[in-house]
Amino acid sequence: MANNTIEKALQRQREAAARQAAQQAESAQEDKKSSTIERTLEKQQAAKTDLPVETPVTEGQVKTKPTPAKSKPGAAVNADNEALRLTIDLEELDERGFVSVSNARKLINEEYREIKRKLLRNAFGALSKTLNNSNIIMVSSARPSEGKTFTAINLALSFAAEQDKTVLLVDADVLKPNVTRTLRVNPGEGLMEYLLDENKDISDVLYRTNVDKLRIIPAGQTHHLSTELLASERMNETIDEFSNRYPDRIVIIDTPPLIGINESAVLASFAGQAVIVTEEGRTKLNDINNIVDRLNPDMAVGFVVNKAVNESADNGNYYGYYYGSGPSE
Repeated sequence: MANNTIEKALQRQREAAARQAAQQAESAQEDKKSSTIERTLEKQQAAKTDLPVETPVTEGQVKTKPTPAKSKPGAAVNADNEALRLTIDLEELDERGFVSVSNARKLINEEYREIKRKLLRNAFGALSKTLNNSNIIMVSSARPSEGKTFTAINLALSFAAEQDKTVLLVDADVLKPNVTRTLRVNPGEGLMEYLLDENKDISDVLYRTNVDKLRIIPAGQTHHLSTELLASERMNETIDEFSNRYPDRIVIIDTPPLIGINESAVLASFAGQAVIVTEEGRTKLNDINNIVDRLNPDMAVGFVVNKAVNESADNGNYYGYYYGSGPSE
């Protein structure tokens, strides 16, 4: 029943996407504006600082980093000009039912691995030529408490297991930020502070973690001009940087729910893919129709059905999913 409901909502998007894709010409894009991170690098070189800068990782390479000082789980440290760092209690996260970064085989790992493969094909396969910012993935839901942050974190952990990819998790739910709260870490400044202060560099709010290929940008403090800040040229340049400077990087943006919140529509304009979390027995067809209407018709859209019931499961509780994209290869 959930699959049929979602397919009906997706059909309109597929048709709109097909029309738009047919009009696209495979022409070279004009050079991008100087990026915020490139300016950051110039500043760092001019000042002869020792602040480490992330460099793209090519397939077969392994990034090596100085061994950081040990810190308590949840703490943010910035010693000796080293990039900000958050220490996640991975064992505790595993016990709470999240994707495991160890070698343990868990059902949830397999589920997210399958979802991840579809997203990777969209981001780097043939379909990527028809998507704008195909490696930028927004994760949202119709309404609060349907599991979007849980899904965003699990996708980030799953992507971090890839040998030739890095992942950046951005908490853009600036009205009700929940990524760092769910991870039980305590960052300092975040996205809002960066957008408010033109003197800040993105490195000032980009946190390394004890998961080697995972970086996090927290939401920061709430602000009454959050919609305008997210729609600003500074935000647009930053997304451009995320999408183009590191072609091996996946960016996951945890956004506010889509219905009735302006910030979500703004963020949807930046992403090439959307993962919409629905809750079985709760999300209504009308909600799904409203979601599709708010998304760009040329986005690849997938639906994750959270809290689905698997009759074969012994305990009756099951994390299930249905994934289907709008445009098709």
